[in-house]
Amino acid sequence: MTKNHHKPFGYSPAPIETGAAPLTAENLPLWVFAKVVDQLTTPVCLTDTAANIIYVNRSFTEVTGYTSSEVVGQNTAVLSDPSTPTRIYDQMWRQIRRGEPWTGLLVNRRQGDTVYLAELTVLPVQDEQAQTACFLGIYRDVTAMHHLEQQVHYQKALIESMVDAAPAVIALLDENGRVILDNHEYKKLVGDLRVREPAAEFLRALRESLGENFPWGADAESDFRDQEISFDPGNSGQPRWFSCSGVWFRERASTAANFFKPVRQTWLLLMANDITALKRQQEAVGMNAMRALLAEQERVRSMREALQAAIFQMQGPLNLMTAAHDLLARRGAQADPALRQALRQATTTGQAALERLRALIPVAPPEAVAPININQLLREVLELDKQRLLAGGMIVDWKPTPILPAVTARVSRLRSMFKHLIENALDAMEGSRHDPRELRIATSLRDEAVIVIIEDTGPGVPAELRWQIFEPFFTTKRAATHVGLGLALVQEVVNEQRGVISIDPDYVTGCRWRISLPLRYDDDS
Repeated sequence: MTKNHHKPFGYSPAPIETGAAPLTAENLPLWVFAKVVDQLTTPVCLTDTAANIIYVNRSFTEVTGYTSSEVVGQNTAVLSDPSTPTRIYDQMWRQIRRGEPWTGLLVNRRQGDTVYLAELTVLPVQDEQAQTACFLGIYRDVTAMHHLEQQVHYQKALIESMVDAAPAVIALLDENGRVILDNHEYKKLVGDLRVREPAAEFLRALRESLGENFPWGADAESDFRDQEISFDPGNSGQPRWFSCSGVWFRERASTAANFFKPVRQTWLLLMANDITALKRQQEAVGMNAMRALLAEQERVRSMREALQAAIFQMQGPLNLMTAAHDLLARRGAQADPALRQALRQATTTGQAALERLRALIPVAPPEAVAPININQLLREVLELDKQRLLAGGMIVDWKPTPILPAVTARVSRLRSMFKHLIENALDAMEGSRHDPRELRIATSLRDEAVIVIIEDTGPGVPAELRWQIFEPFFTTKRAATHVGLGLALVQEVVNEQRGVISIDPDYVTGCRWRISLPLRYDDDS
């Protein structure tokens, strides 16, 4: 097996046959140097120490328009244009007189008075005594390249100015999520959101929102548009809403190592519009409608609870009469027939009355499941109880996780559940002498579930009642309006969500509820 060896550039498998003796460093004639210099595509000029031209090559005459006979013996000043500042020449002479090479840009003049931008390198050539004998000048016409660089610079500056002035948040990210370019609105978010890198928060929120449908990295094919995300900073500020769009594009890597093996770089242009004001307007309009809806739901719920309580109260005596009738029936002839008939009639009438009452219980209309932002839902409930919180002098400590994935649920059922829990906490604190009255709510994400913690500084729930409070019609409240179905409803909603609700037994300064709601909702109904 033949091994592949890397060969140097210019490698020739065999020497070229010329019939002449091979050239070496020892026998290299002077004419070879002269031919090499004359055939260079780079303009070369040799001057004495006073800058008088001694020699120019063919490329020099082609670039400048001067023939060799026209410039040899002339000072290099014949090439100069007055627009070059004197300080440039002063700097050049100071450096080359010290025996050091110099490189810089000059405005030179061609034959015919046309000017061009020249990149000049001056190399002092020293003799055997280390004294400067002459100067070697190497020229390069960089007019076109400079023009192109200026165009790129101006275009870049124009684009950056336009991006910076845009009212939307704009950031250019590489495929590793690093910000390459951003604008003024993006920089403002660092302080507004109190995060180190807003782009990372945007990407995390988009991943939570889009899940598997969120395109990312080198394999990303589809763009995304108008994806709404939210940040809830908690007590430190109001939630912010953004409508995000992203466009993927690719370009060839410009490194030398990738010249023959092109590598595509992937970039994400992330744009976000702040829609917080619009969302707050929508919430303000929706809040009034929600209050009306909740009032109606509360009326229906009270009616349902009252009917269920009546049925519950009637069911006990009716069960006793049914049992008495069955007992008399087993006694046969020994039983009083009139009594048996009366019990049969009473139980029949009672059962019919119960059925009529059950038929009167309002049936809640069916509600479809939908993705729900728990932070937003809890804020809505707090807003609904705002007047009560203010009137009671209660402090709300709101500590949400700024970005939460949506929970799939029935929004009205979930809202009612949190409303019952929060209002129970308010009831407990209103009946307590503990000061201050503080309601603490926190959200977090753990094991594919949203965790909600609700704490109050009320008297708490006695250990012997912590399981009993979830039973229907059980209540510790004395008011006749409470029939004890609130926490039973809470337990029912939690069960629907395949979640878990519990009271922290170690919390002694009030009551702490912990509710775990899985992100995915399996609707079996």
